[in-house]
Amino acid sequence: MPAPSRVPRSSSPNSPPSPRPRPPAGGRTSASRSPPTSTTARWPPLFGSLLNNIGDPWTDPAGANHTKRYEREVLDWFADLFQAPADDRWGYLTSGGTEGNLYGLYLARARLPRALVYHSAEAHYSLPKCVDILGLDSVVVRADERGEMDYDDLTRMVDRHRDRPAVVVATCGTTMTEAADDVPRIRQLLARTPVRHHLHVDGALAGVPLALADGRATLRLDATVDSISISGYKFLGTPVPCGAVLTRRTLQQQLARSGNYTGTVDTTISGSRSGHPALLLWYAIRSLGHDGLRERAERARELAAYAVQRLNEVGWPAWRHEHAFTVVFPTPPPAVTAKWVLASSAGRSHLICMPGVTREAVDDFVADVAARGNRLDALPRRRRELVR
Repeated sequence: MPAPSRVPRSSSPNSPPSPRPRPPAGGRTSASRSPPTSTTARWPPLFGSLLNNIGDPWTDPAGANHTKRYEREVLDWFADLFQAPADDRWGYLTSGGTEGNLYGLYLARARLPRALVYHSAEAHYSLPKCVDILGLDSVVVRADERGEMDYDDLTRMVDRHRDRPAVVVATCGTTMTEAADDVPRIRQLLARTPVRHHLHVDGALAGVPLALADGRATLRLDATVDSISISGYKFLGTPVPCGAVLTRRTLQQQLARSGNYTGTVDTTISGSRSGHPALLLWYAIRSLGHDGLRERAERARELAAYAVQRLNEVGWPAWRHEHAFTVVFPTPPPAVTAKWVLASSAGRSHLICMPGVTREAVDDFVADVAARGNRLDALPRRRRELVR
């Protein structure tokens, strides 16, 4: 059978966490402030030493200049959040979401040789790159107008290629709209087929906030999800890019490597890994806790709802998913995009109300849109307004 192919839609650029105006010459900027856990004044002494968490987090290396004790605490916190079994959990802190996705597919390939990778047309741009690095074949599944995976199309594609195992990548927080694929629905869909499968979740943008939400148990490493990649700097606000990948130890053991001269086990994509993110994430988690982080997420959603309201008030149609921090709207005129750093694709832009973004920043942005753009609310709307 020839390798499946379907041309994906162009991926949008990786967006910054919030809109930021470019500072005018000699003037003051209303750029978003750093989150409370990222107060950079606290960190200079921390970065004065080399900290190398080389190899597996659960085995200490020969040297003492590492922070694996803190890394294990952070990983256990994430594993509890995603309901991984206490006796069957594994993971490590990565350089970011891309490395987490690469590891998830690397693990899936070890479990399921000859597997096809299925991801939506709105998946992160790292997915095709990871597929290419690992020499895998992939199928791009359609997405709806909101950015969510088309489950009927996924069913058709898996059935069409039922002679090969399936690695499905669900996205929780697409780049442009923060759409969240329905992970339990995908698992049920796969369970109804005879196809062997691995379900990986790219949760870099919304994985942690969704898992913190009351009443949501959709991202479970005990039954629903086989591996998940998350970001450490988007929602938790570390001052350096980082992330985590989590899976079950019974799955990870298929990639186990023997020890070497480092005194630890080689189980991670990168060999040497910075030990600083472990301390930064440990501090963020210890400072805020579950309740503080849940409140942080709710405040971000409230600000996103406020931004939707304000943009619609000035005649600039805006919408957001109910769970999302991301506000989507038609791309403003060049005079606005020249001042504000906005991720834009196919005639639409977004604003991400991450912790640290303020009402004042939103009001400044809306004022610029109102002053420099013509009202669009009298025109037919192409996209449904999900939350107003």
